[in-house]
Amino acid sequence: MFTIYVYVLDTLADWELGHVTSELNSGRFFKKGAERVSLKTVSYSNEPITTMGGMKIVPDCLIDDIVVSGKSVLILPGANTWDDPKHCAIIEKAGELLSSGALVCAICGATAALANVGMLDTRLHTSNGPGFLEMFSPGYKGQNFYIDEPSVADNNLITAGSTGGLLWAKQIIEHLGVFESNTLESWYAYFSTGKPEHFFALMQSLQPGKEN
Repeated sequence: MFTIYVYVLDTLADWELGHVTSELNSGRFFKKGAERVSLKTVSYSNEPITTMGGMKIVPDCLIDDIVVSGKSVLILPGANTWDDPKHCAIIEKAGELLSSGALVCAICGATAALANVGMLDTRLHTSNGPGFLEMFSPGYKGQNFYIDEPSVADNNLITAGSTGGLLWAKQIIEHLGVFESNTLESWYAYFSTGKPEHFFALMQSLQPGKEN
């Protein structure tokens, strides 16, 4: 079973996580036989955090509780507080997870935190547009690996800009292999266009005998 660790911190950007956490936690479109995942919020302390939208989240566990294994996934959301030194521990843990082959997913401000410690210097990645990482990450030297797309997957590292949450979610789900491929394509097409034909294709893909 995959364990999805979602790092929570003050000013967390609520909208960036909605698609990926709801689909992984609910399992509503999982393919037949796919294991449900365990989704846990994690932080540097047990104290509640307040998201950008004013929601209070009490972490389920602490950084030291994260198991470093191929079945662990770390999700790092955007926030305005990533430059606080107390988040150094989770960035160090992200490095351990990447080295072990575990999946690390960072979006928006979290990409700047990875860039600042050199974690994006030799990996394909993206962020909030060209120039963003240079502005917010003095240690960044990965310009040659930057791709100007909403979300970029490079093996077990998936990065996205603040408006790339939907594609980021798609790439994370694809990496985990919990959707049938036609279900995932229909899901992405529906949520990115709103066209009803994609919704019906999504529903049809869940019927017995429709798997790819």
